[in-house]
Parts: sequence; structure tokens; C-alpha cells
Amino acid sequence: MSADSIRSPWFWLTALALVLLALFVLYPLLSIVGGSFSGEGPSGWAQLVSTAKYREAVLNTLILASSVTVICTLIGVPLAYVTARYSFRGKALIALLPLITLVIPEVIAAQTWLMMLGNNGLITKFLREFGIRLPSFYGWFGLITSMSFIYYTYVYIGTVAAIGKFDVQLEEAAQSLGTPPGRARLKVMLPVILPAILASALLVFTMTVGNFAISIILSHGMPLLSVATYQAAVSEGTTSITMQSTLASVSVLIVMSVLFLNRWIVSRGRYEIVQGRGARPVPLEGLRGLMVAAPAGLVVAISLLPLVTIALGAFTKARGPVMQWGTWTFENLERVFVTAPGPLLNSLLYAGIATFISIAFSAVVSYLVVKKPNVLTTWVDYISAIPLALSGTVLGVGLLAAFNGGWLPLTGTSAIIVMAYVVRRMPFGMRNAQATLHNIPNSIEEASISLGSPPVRTFFRVVLPIMLPAVASATILTWTTTVAELSASILVYSGGRETLPIQIFRLIDSGLMAYASAYGLVLVAVILIPVILANRLFGIDVFSSK
Repeated sequence: MSADSIRSPWFWLTALALVLLALFVLYPLLSIVGGSFSGEGPSGWAQLVSTAKYREAVLNTLILASSVTVICTLIGVPLAYVTARYSFRGKALIALLPLITLVIPEVIAAQTWLMMLGNNGLITKFLREFGIRLPSFYGWFGLITSMSFIYYTYVYIGTVAAIGKFDVQLEEAAQSLGTPPGRARLKVMLPVILPAILASALLVFTMTVGNFAISIILSHGMPLLSVATYQAAVSEGTTSITMQSTLASVSVLIVMSVLFLNRWIVSRGRYEIVQGRGARPVPLEGLRGLMVAAPAGLVVAISLLPLVTIALGAFTKARGPVMQWGTWTFENLERVFVTAPGPLLNSLLYAGIATFISIAFSAVVSYLVVKKPNVLTTWVDYISAIPLALSGTVLGVGLLAAFNGGWLPLTGTSAIIVMAYVVRRMPFGMRNAQATLHNIPNSIEEASISLGSPPVRTFFRVVLPIMLPAVASATILTWTTTVAELSASILVYSGGRETLPIQIFRLIDSGLMAYASAYGLVLVAVILIPVILANRLFGIDVFSSK
């Protein structure tokens, strides 16, 4: 490394970024691994093998994640295909509405599914009057159903984009050689879009493994990895400290193993999206259009039921856990804004600070990685991507293990909540910023410097304004996911620092669904209003970054 490189301010900025990433990403991760071997008696790994409930939690999690992934693929891929290849009445709504499920927090989704199909749910009681008894929504049925109708959207988005980029001339060439249309799609198009399907399926699998909100609300005592990790984290004693680290380590190993398996499958063949002339949607009228639109519309309608239920529940009068459907009141919302506004204020404060820090850090570090590479930037790039493989529960355990006392005691403070938000959502900003920077010619920056502008000033006056649309999009995306965060924050928060998702979770646990609905409706509004304003006023498409 040359002396000029060492004297460069960019090198020292990179070194500072590496130190911060090592402190708040690597150190908690290493604390988890080390904690699994600490404590008195046998190591956490020995306890994991010898204890039936832990073995069952791992097995149940693998079965649940595999089942949800398969179902989401079976729903998302056909929905993407009919949306991309056919034109029918109502297509615009069917193509757009699934995206709304992405901004419905999982804790609200779990709550509203219970309000509809729980033991005393609205639909359950309605069908019971006609002698129809639904199976209990707790356990496997509820977990698989609710997660499938949330996560299929990720498969749908990834697949519809791949189909849209596929050159239909390849398919037509196969048909001209005598291959039937259906077989041509299987033999030509499917292998080309397979990497996109696998990447989306991997995302669903990892999200299911790390899911906390739905798992703890609907599992009803069934052992699951994320729930067992949380229970070990909130317990007392050395054994629990060891087990929370061990269970968190198992979660990371599962995600890493599936990631390597995905890459191995893709590497065994050459897959490439050949961009060219996309297929023109085939118009469907009459019965054929109805046969396509009806199943697609049903899937979308079911996935949007949580949003409708939360709106109704927020204005429904209740006596304790008993909701009086059809009787309306504003008392529930009065509690949110007047009686107990703390969770709302905390969410706005913590998420606002975390979003600002995350976006500022991501913009600067992405600039260093793409435009000012040096001996340290590769490490910065690798470490900044680690949170993508960590669930919120794992991150919360890592932060507790790393900063519970010692030289930097953050446990019990607002700072650890903000830090959990920043680390968990930082990769969103990094991805957006790096994608934009790769498209900015170096000649623009070089021209500014040649005219006498210092490098740092050039970054702020030339590069940053060009990055602004991507930064704004990443800001909205980071805000929407941060303000809905539960799995990490519920482990690190302390009394008086409850956020909206934590308050909703506590109310659900107490059976106070009406109050939970009011807080949930406000949370959805806090998420959707910035998205709508960004789209209407600035033309920012938040979902394009996904």
C-alpha cells in the first residue's frame, strides 16, 4: 500500500467504517459463537443434542420453513406468470395489491389472523352457527397459512421481474422446431428464470426460519427455534445465556447452509436472463378470463384480509378480551394518542434516528467501496452484508451478549434499540447506494476535481445529488421496515421504551385485541403515509428496490 493511499482521507474513513462494523456486527456475532461454549457444565451444543425440546425446535423450524417455501413458490410463480403473460379484467389490481402485504407488520398479520380464524374469531364464530367447525388456528395450520399468505409476495415479485426480462423469441424458436407451447415454456423459459425463483425461495426460507412475531403468537407451545431462542434470552441463569447463544448459532448455520445449497444448484448449470423482446400479454375474455382472474383475485383478497380486519378492529368496542363486533367507538384510538402515546412517540424517535444513521453510513461506505477502493474496502463490503443472514432474534441475542455490561454497557438504554435497528436494516441502504454509484461515470467526479474542487466537497456537491433519488428510496424503505421491527427490539428494550410493535405484541399476549388493533392501525399509517407521499410528491417507487 502506497504512502499516498495512507494519507488519503478516504482510507481513514474506510478504516473508521471497518472499526464500527467490527464493533457492532462482528463482535456481537463472535459473542454468540463464544457464548455457546461458555457457562458451567456441558456446552450449549451438548445440551442441544441431549435435550428433546431443542432438537424438536430445530426439526419443527426446518419443516415449517420448507413447507412455507414450497407453498409460497406454488402460489407466487403461477401468479407471476399469469400477471406477466395475460391481460384480463382486474389485472392491474391483482398485480399491485400483493405489494401492500410487504408493509403490513408481521405482528399485525398474526393478530388479525387470530381475530378472523382464532378460537373466538369472527369467521370461526360465523361458520360455527352453521355447524361448520374449523380446525384450531394455533400450531401448524395457523403458522403455515399465515406465513404463506405473507411471504408468497416475495416469490411473486422476483419471478414476475424475471419473466418480464425473458426474451420471448427463444420460446418462439423452440415452438418453430415442433415443441408444444407448454413444453417450450418448461424447457426454455423455466431454466432461465430458475435462479430468480431460487433466490426468492431462499429469501422466504430464511425469513421463516427467523420469524418471531407469527411464531410466538401462533405456535401455542409448539417448539420453534426463534421462540426457543427468545425464551432462553429472557430467562435467568448461566444455562439460558449459553443456550440462547447456541440456538442463535444454529439459526445462522441453517441460513448459511441453505445459501450454499442454493449457490451450488445454480452453479451446476448456466442460467442467464436473455433480455430482448418481451412477450405481449395475451388478452383473455369471458370464461377464460374469469378462470384466471378468480383464483388470482382470491389469493390477493385473502392476503389483504389482515389490513381490513385491523381497520375494523380499531373502531370496535370491546370489554376486555371480548370484542363487540358491530358496535363502534373511538376509545381505542384515544388510548393510542392521548392515554398512552409513549409507544408511538418512541417508535417515531428511535426509527427516525436509526434511519438517518443507517442512510448516512450506507451512502458514505458505499461510495468508498465503489469509487474509492483500497485494501480495506473489500472487508467493509463483506462485513456490511452479514446482517442479511441474521434474523432479528439472533441480532438481539448478539447485542445482549456483546454489550450487557463490560467496557460498553448499552443494555437498558435507548441506544441499543437504535443500534439494533441500524445494523438490521443497513444492508438496504448499501444495496441501493452501490447500485446507483456503479452507474455514475468516474469522469464526472474527475472533472469536478480538475476544476479545483476538493474530493470531499466533490462528493457532497456532485456525487451525492446524483445519488439522491436512490438515497430517498432507500430512506423510505429503511423507515418502513425499521418502524415495524419487533424480533430484535423486543429482546433489547427496557421498561418505558416500548415501541408500537412491542406494545401490540404485549396487548395480544394479554388478549386485548381491540387496543392492539388501534395501535396496529396507527403503525400501518406510520408506514404507509411516507410511502404514499414519496410516490405522489417525488415519484419514488419504494418497491423497485426490493
